[in-house]
Amino acid sequence: MEIKKILWPTDVSENAALAMPMVQSLSEKYQAEVHVLYVIEGMGPFGAWYGDFDRSHADKIQQMEREAAERELEDICSKNLQGCPLFVRHIAAGEPAGEILKLVEREKMDIVVMASRGRRGRFLFGSVTERVVKHCPVPVLTVPVPAKE
Repeated sequence: MEIKKILWPTDVSENAALAMPMVQSLSEKYQAEVHVLYVIEGMGPFGAWYGDFDRSHADKIQQMEREAAERELEDICSKNLQGCPLFVRHIAAGEPAGEILKLVEREKMDIVVMASRGRRGRFLFGSVTERVVKHCPVPVLTVPVPAKE
């Protein structure tokens, strides 16, 4: 198997960071590009949640999250991916598993490396990871997240 492009989806959590050593190792071994993806989750239907809340408020919240994600990814990449031949940052908005699968197709990824569960995961295998594993057209390497006591 030839690996030229690696996708590392991250929710910038401690759990997601557990996949970083594997991403670094594969990138160095195969001289592969690393694509880092952060997905801003959709805000769902709009309505009067707490008083006056319209589309412009939701847009501002998403813009703030996008800017924070850009800063986080820049920090992660500059600190952890310097040994990689090339790293590319992606930010998408939507349902995480769907956005991961879209990027795999669009960028012609060779492998996805991700933690077995993300930030909110209380189960052995997270729902996003499960959907990616079930529907991904390329291999998905899952890095185990130790259970918290």
